[in-house]
Amino acid sequence: MKTENINHIRELSRVNKLPFDVLMAIVKVETPGYGFDKRTGKLLIQFEPSWFKKLAPKARSGVWSQNKVDIQSREWPAFNDAFAINPNAAMESTSIGLPQIMGFHWKRLGYANVGAMWDDFKRGEYQQLCALVRFILTDATLLSAVRTRNWHMIAVKYNGAGYVALARRLKREPYNISLEKEAKKWIGK
Repeated sequence: MKTENINHIRELSRVNKLPFDVLMAIVKVETPGYGFDKRTGKLLIQFEPSWFKKLAPKARSGVWSQNKVDIQSREWPAFNDAFAINPNAAMESTSIGLPQIMGFHWKRLGYANVGAMWDDFKRGEYQQLCALVRFILTDATLLSAVRTRNWHMIAVKYNGAGYVALARRLKREPYNISLEKEAKKWIGK
């Protein structure tokens, strides 16, 4: 992770009275520590077909409906296919940048529309980190969980109540445990 981003997170945590280690954990568990693909320069994305199906129920199956992976070279074709069908639903069905926030949160984060959110995230990682802070500050339960390091509730609010079942199905460590482990690396730094 770039020193510049660590410094931004440190400052945002201080100004907003949020634990630095928790913000670092969210960013490092959500992404490799950067918000743009190092090969292509595009935003890091995770297109979610299940959300697209809800937001564009009349969309016919295509490349978008077969996306089940977390590899950028496959995420973008799925996203682009969905975007060709319904641009807003595609952007709302995708988590983006360093904090991997779903596009459907655009209004909560103070954007005029989902496209404005994407445009802001494309401007830089600092804008993405500011959006993460707004994401936390605009949800009282998440804010409390972050401040008290309630890893389970952070996981529920960030990745949904089914995060443990999902981790089991994918044979991955549950999100709350990953967050807690990562946060411990940043305490006192």
